[in-house]
Amino acid sequence: ADGELVISHDETLSRLTPSDGNVEKMTRKEISKVRTDGGNKILFADELAKWLSKRDGVYVEWEMKSGGYDDEKLRQYCDKLYKAVMASRPADAEYVFTSSDYRGLRYLQQKYPGVDLLMISSKPCNDETIDLALALGIKRIGCTMDGTSRKAVKKAHEKGLTVSLWPGYTTDDFMLGAYLGADFMCTDIPIELKKFHAE
Repeated sequence: ADGELVISHDETLSRLTPSDGNVEKMTRKEISKVRTDGGNKILFADELAKWLSKRDGVYVEWEMKSGGYDDEKLRQYCDKLYKAVMASRPADAEYVFTSSDYRGLRYLQQKYPGVDLLMISSKPCNDETIDLALALGIKRIGCTMDGTSRKAVKKAHEKGLTVSLWPGYTTDDFMLGAYLGADFMCTDIPIELKKFHAE
């Protein structure tokens, strides 16, 4: 509500906290008082960017949630996020801006040439998603694992695209993404996967 950038996947805080507050209607002060069910604070973009500024070689996807914004609010949001995180990005870090709202991706593309973008789709990697990414001039696609074939991922690679697959709820999902040839995978269980990888 006061223009602060909050790190939150959902519109409300109800899934991970005792609060059912709507993020866009709360102030920084209000959100700062909320703790997750695990006792953690809700992060803001400036806090996360500052923490990441001391981590060399990181890969970070900054997913933009802007579906309900009019064009003016969308531009302000994109500019604020881009400037906030790029100002402290480590030189060797890979920062990728992602969204399923292609308006924001096109705006960043025009305003900040060379920005690294990823187009999120609720569809599998297939001819349609590959063709759309190429038409938008975006070299990364985030697609659903469900319905994605190894052949489609190979075609995307041949077209010069990087493929990220989601969702990843289990180690089996992680293995499936690897077998399909994904370059990146999105997971809801990073700690479990880290342990699995270490074994």
